[in-house]
Amino acid sequence: MLLERIYDQDLAQASYMIGCQAKGEAIVVDARRDIAPYLELAAANGMKIVAVTETHIHADYLSGSRELAAATGADLYVSGEGGEDWQYGFEAERLVDGSTIQLGNITVTAVHTPGHTPEHLSFLIKDGAFSDEPGYLLSGDFVFSGDLGRPDLLDEAAGGVNTRFEGARQLFTSLKEKFLTLPDHVQVHPGHGSGSACGKALGAIPSTTVGYERLFAWWAPYLAANDEEGFVRELLDGQPDAHAYFGRMKRQNRLGPAVMGGRGALPELSTEAIAEDLAADRITFVDTRHHADVHRGTVARALNIPAGGKMATYGGWAYDPETDSRPLVLLAQNEEAAGRMWDSLVRVGIDNVAGFTPTLEGLPMTAPRTLEPADLEGFDAALVLDVRNKTEHAAGHIPGSEQLSAGRVLWHTDQLPSEGVIVSYCQSGVRNSVAASALRRAGYEVVELEGSYLGWKSFADSQEAAAAR
Repeated sequence: MLLERIYDQDLAQASYMIGCQAKGEAIVVDARRDIAPYLELAAANGMKIVAVTETHIHADYLSGSRELAAATGADLYVSGEGGEDWQYGFEAERLVDGSTIQLGNITVTAVHTPGHTPEHLSFLIKDGAFSDEPGYLLSGDFVFSGDLGRPDLLDEAAGGVNTRFEGARQLFTSLKEKFLTLPDHVQVHPGHGSGSACGKALGAIPSTTVGYERLFAWWAPYLAANDEEGFVRELLDGQPDAHAYFGRMKRQNRLGPAVMGGRGALPELSTEAIAEDLAADRITFVDTRHHADVHRGTVARALNIPAGGKMATYGGWAYDPETDSRPLVLLAQNEEAAGRMWDSLVRVGIDNVAGFTPTLEGLPMTAPRTLEPADLEGFDAALVLDVRNKTEHAAGHIPGSEQLSAGRVLWHTDQLPSEGVIVSYCQSGVRNSVAASALRRAGYEVVELEGSYLGWKSFADSQEAAAAR
């Protein structure tokens, strides 16, 4: 049997390919939309992808299940659980608790494990050539290494009202009646790792076992004592801020993400053409450099979406394709680098990219306004805005500042002053630059605090030490 994990560090998201080597058939679970890794993995192992499925209607990325099924001709399966309100809106075969998919010697059995979402499925994997018992569980956003999928996302990002409490109780039942009834040896392969916003304390270890979680997970004592209320309180306490783009992901994943088909290479655009389009407001320019470089000068009204580790996440924060139809133009060193950036962006449904440029020469430039920590106290700000998570703000913040996380600020401008200057900060400056660029493009006057909270804290500490001498 083949069991391969395909991991996206940006979104801390794991998809899986399970294959029967005897028959040369494979299934992919929780695919992302840039599908080349699955096609390459199948080809390298001499396998054909014959089935595609997913554990639930995802909120943190746009599903690639339809994309991969269309490209390979594979059968597409989705959950049929969760009741009328949680049915998918596109054609696919429905799976319910106990449904099976057979791939040669491999049996994939759907297990309804609601809590994170009402329709959530986990998948038990049995290698019939080796054992008559299942040995693996693809747990999706149900059980993580050391944690559980959060049950409050429907409230936070999908318009639900107090669904978190019912979801938490469903998680308790799913653990009790489904997970803990499995043998200790069953290996658990979750849908996310450390850094995901789908839980509050996800471990970095890529897999675990039923037995290990039974003994050592934070929730284990609550289950052992059958303490549902204590479990609910602990589970819901301290969950991180949910990114606002999660609501768009939920809607699109339920209705069916657009199938892109083959994407050619992005063209390199001349700066003359880009300058004309900027003047006519026909494009959205994306400066993909580090914020320190951006502060020395960038294209006027550009978004700062840094390339590399978190580009999909930052793209989801700064750009809403449902309200801005202007295609993106990326600052990228070459065609290959631009392609990697585009791959990241389509994972959060940002498909409309016109091309790239490797240079800023000849484009209208500006330097974003910044403020030194020493000048903050006397500065006339309509709002000092902390774009970190609420847990970071609670742990320490600039006096008088208000918190609205970078992943939510563009969708909650009703909480911002309609006039005056906003001074914004995060922990070190990266998230702040992303959020500030999005707010400037939306028409707000934003000044970024140099060094952000760490810079201000260092200055404040030095002032306190000087006063004590």
